[in-house]
Amino acid sequence: MFTKLLIANRGEIACRIIKTAKSMGVRTIALYSDADKDARHVAMADESFYLGGSAPADSYLKADVIIDIAKKAGAGAIHPGYGFLSENADFARKCEQNGIAFVGPGSEAIDAMGSKSAAKEIMGKANVPLVPGFHGDDQSDDNLVHQAKLIGFPLLIKAAYGGGGKGMRIVENESEILAAVKSARREATSSFGNDKLLMERYLRQPRHVEVQVFADTHGNVIYLSDRDCSIQRRHQKVVEEAPAPGLSDALRAQMGQAAVAAAKAIDYVGAGTVEFLLDTLATDESSSFYFMEMNTRLQVEHPVTEMVTGQDLVKWQLMVASGDELPLTQQEVRIHGHSFEVRIYAEDPQNDFLPASGKLNFLREPEQNQHVRIDSGIRENDVISNFYDPMIAKLIVWDESRPRALQRLVHALESYQISGLRHNIEFLANIAEHPAFAAADFSTDFIERYGDALIGSASSEARTALALAGLYQVLSRKQAAKALAINSQDPHSPWGQMSGFRLNSNSIHHVALLCDETPETKDGEQPLHNLLLVAQADGYQLTVINPYTLDEQVLNLSGELRDDVLLAEINGHKSKIPVSHQGDEFTLFLSSGSYHFKAVLAQVAEEQVSSVDKLKAPMNGTVVTHLVDVGASVTAGQGLLVMEAMKMEYTIEAPFDGTVTAFYFQSGELVTDGAQLLEVEPLAVDIVNANNKEA
Repeated sequence: MFTKLLIANRGEIACRIIKTAKSMGVRTIALYSDADKDARHVAMADESFYLGGSAPADSYLKADVIIDIAKKAGAGAIHPGYGFLSENADFARKCEQNGIAFVGPGSEAIDAMGSKSAAKEIMGKANVPLVPGFHGDDQSDDNLVHQAKLIGFPLLIKAAYGGGGKGMRIVENESEILAAVKSARREATSSFGNDKLLMERYLRQPRHVEVQVFADTHGNVIYLSDRDCSIQRRHQKVVEEAPAPGLSDALRAQMGQAAVAAAKAIDYVGAGTVEFLLDTLATDESSSFYFMEMNTRLQVEHPVTEMVTGQDLVKWQLMVASGDELPLTQQEVRIHGHSFEVRIYAEDPQNDFLPASGKLNFLREPEQNQHVRIDSGIRENDVISNFYDPMIAKLIVWDESRPRALQRLVHALESYQISGLRHNIEFLANIAEHPAFAAADFSTDFIERYGDALIGSASSEARTALALAGLYQVLSRKQAAKALAINSQDPHSPWGQMSGFRLNSNSIHHVALLCDETPETKDGEQPLHNLLLVAQADGYQLTVINPYTLDEQVLNLSGELRDDVLLAEINGHKSKIPVSHQGDEFTLFLSSGSYHFKAVLAQVAEEQVSSVDKLKAPMNGTVVTHLVDVGASVTAGQGLLVMEAMKMEYTIEAPFDGTVTAFYFQSGELVTDGAQLLEVEPLAVDIVNANNKEA
């Protein structure tokens, strides 16, 4: 076994490899770019080396620089992880030429599977099932059109050297062939620098089932379970599980044996994945799966296989790379329980899954144990860079059965708390809780089919979240005022209590909030939510209006703050709401998802509840001055009139936005307790800004 390992990667997979290497007594060497100088994988490694600029081309794709660093540091092996140089045959070849073990297959095997068309030709000769199609070298327009007609429709055109859905077109009839060929060719050239195409019959509702294979240098090849990766978006995996549900033992064995045959056909060494399309509409199970491609590296979703087999696949990789035999034979492989993996990304599902970047200022992960595992390269306050894949973490769960594992997944997603940037946790939870997914009734078009329900919209719980946000603001203001009063010269002063006290009437606390989860107005602005919480003997009362149905709902609220948790009660329902707070912004983590707010009014405006008790003198006194004129437009909390009582001045403030219509006393006049001082005509107070009513 080599003593030093260089990891030619970053983020989650680099951390994952370092963890196993350290457990085996192997020293680790990390690499970093400008963007990653303070990254977690750098902190975890025994030593690290600077590569260059933040862009991959200036850092993690610099093969020659990486080889030089490995030689300088005395690394006996290089683990490429996944992505970047992991399937680069030239890089593997350079490692071989420099006497450095490449933790992966040989360069010839990578070359063999690098072209989808060449791979299919090899698999055909090895009797691995193939979808009817064309993978030849004659790439003329006339021949491709001719071959397409022979294959039939629907037809799938793919870039031979592509991936990730690039250079891929679905053709429904003859009239679309030529245009689709030209379009796919242009995209293939732009994305991969090679315009070669292949064509095959398009399966309408297939499942994506893949088999984990492993081979050593002693001729041993086995498979370790299968995985279902059908839940995809734009041909990229979102949810993976092992074993694939609903397969018979006979079908599993057939697919496993086909995967082993595929690996043997190219003299494969190390960890690999053979991906198949499973035809859900096929009537004959024995002819229902077809080879799609082989990934000559460790897969992102390898943890689900580890969870059901009890094996560490990275450890297996390092053992094979050092010349050891596989730890198990095929007969010794055991599958136990069920596992799911979801990829938590910094992205905005509401905005076409646009990647998000920025500082992750709050992170609380589910508790890890034998049932819950988190693979991540991100810590709280780390920055998600726009230079790399915006993955935050992989959440993996395991239990004895698929229903129980799925329950674990739902609960873990509910426990995952992130703020500071957009993420897909609620989207993943919606998938996990969807009845069709629970029934394993899915194919690769699952997200497309149920998109609206999975992405979600303004839910009914958003109104509850808004009410809780109002309660949180009032309680946090009181908490802050109490702390301020304790540190003041007069901690018992009523002026420091923020209680909204008024003689002879209830008080109202005005809270103005912006909420990320509220649809924008037609002008592209986020609507302002104005909430008036009426103080009651045991809490507050809030009347909210649904901006979509205009129905009213009265909510009775009470609660307290304990550290970063809001203990709230709404109409008799008690709940614990975790909260993260950064300046004027805060996030509430409800079971339905997270809700991010920004407070735009930092002070409390207090008001008499009765329409008759508009603005009255709180005590006997004298009017000192008017602060505004009749007819002035005022905002909640704005000073309107100053009166003096007991040698103290007291400012009467506007309890809400409105217009001053009258003053009933002038400067120097005496007023008695409860006397009406002035009149303010209020603006319409709703759950949303009046500007939003037309939106």
